[in-house]
Amino acid sequence: MRTLWFLTLSLLFSSCSIPKPLIERIKEEGQLIVITRNNPATYIQEKERIHGLEYELVEQFAAELGVKVKYVIPESFDEILPAVVRGEAHFAAAGLTVTTDRELAIRFTPEYQRVTAQLVYKSGKRRPRKIIDTVDGVLEVMAGSSHEEQLRQLVAEYPDLNWDAQRAVESTELLNLVYEGLIDYTIANSNEVALSRRYHPELQVAFELGKEMPVAWAFPHAEDNSLYKAAKTFINRIKEDGSLEQLLERYYGYVEKLGFVDNRTFARHLVQRLPPLIPLFKEAAEQNDMDWHLLAAIGYQESHWNPKAVSPTGVKGIMMLTSATAKQMGIEDRTDTAQSISGGARYLRRVEKKLPERIQEPDRTWMALAGYNVGYGHLEDARILTQRNGGDPDKWSEVKQHLPLLAQKKYFETLKHGFARGKEPVHYVDNIRSYYDLLVWHNRKQKQQPLQAVVTTLPAVL
Repeated sequence: MRTLWFLTLSLLFSSCSIPKPLIERIKEEGQLIVITRNNPATYIQEKERIHGLEYELVEQFAAELGVKVKYVIPESFDEILPAVVRGEAHFAAAGLTVTTDRELAIRFTPEYQRVTAQLVYKSGKRRPRKIIDTVDGVLEVMAGSSHEEQLRQLVAEYPDLNWDAQRAVESTELLNLVYEGLIDYTIANSNEVALSRRYHPELQVAFELGKEMPVAWAFPHAEDNSLYKAAKTFINRIKEDGSLEQLLERYYGYVEKLGFVDNRTFARHLVQRLPPLIPLFKEAAEQNDMDWHLLAAIGYQESHWNPKAVSPTGVKGIMMLTSATAKQMGIEDRTDTAQSISGGARYLRRVEKKLPERIQEPDRTWMALAGYNVGYGHLEDARILTQRNGGDPDKWSEVKQHLPLLAQKKYFETLKHGFARGKEPVHYVDNIRSYYDLLVWHNRKQKQQPLQAVVTTLPAVL
């Protein structure tokens, strides 16, 4: 009888077994479902390449779990949080700011970025000084965004305030509508504005609405918090070990380096000077296994694509080679465009090959560019200084912070190659990264329409 009783209890407990934690089920199924948005700041696919800060973070987290990611992109921004609440995705990684209203419906991980809401208008139009100044124009924001939430709160102070909340439209599209003059104003997060202004420098920030806001992943409120805890641990770890800082530098560390005049001049030279140089950049890039856009960006930073350029220090040509470098590369005439481009490409490759093999892309390219500019010896000094100070000498985001120290006596006296104007290679690399992005973007536009049509989409500079 006792045996029968124990058998009955055993069957009862086995039929009411506790379900496995969510994170274990995800690992068994091998798939993490994440809802995001199609935006350069989050997740965007261009040809065969997917990129974006949220995408990179999610992929790193999934790799730690040993699973693949299924990305869900809804038609409208205001569908993201309801989908998380309904359990249609494990969490949202969509550049979401943490607000009091949102925290009632969902729970956020620790922040991994901070942004401000910015009111954007087009240069040449009247600049609004406060939010009420927008009432005579057309103000559009994304439906369900924190910006719409902010506007609702401001109505108590400004009853006449009005706006249109648009569904099925992204912040980048609204920014483009401002650029095209189809609407007067929009509100977007500072990181999204910075990315858009690379291509449309006529977009101007009128003012900021409120203080900085944290950005975080959004999870549903649920008893099973195993996945949430893992995500929380992941975010805290990448903040502590510096890998988050490296990602932020990769996406935002250089995007605001070019001013309006820089972009305007570039747009003019893109049409007037680049076309006959493209075959030479492509040939040299192919011979040295490089992206021709990168080589062209270097040429623009060096000389603005002027083959007759000469600096006060005696460097010459499209790639502004020194006489010593030209001699090393077998260049007879630095002002000969083909020779200059070929010599510059081979010299950059020579610098890159000196770097330790363990340095991965894109850090490898950025460091090679810094060495191209300031000299490999000074780059090595900066890497040594980085290591002395407890940083990672193989990460550009950390080395770039130490390069300017090479101009300070207390540092350069302790290093092999001595004094260097270390700020210059930092600006050099940042500018080339910006020019590279612009070249890729314009080249993509050019494939979609004839060059003269592309010119009409640029700021009015000609």
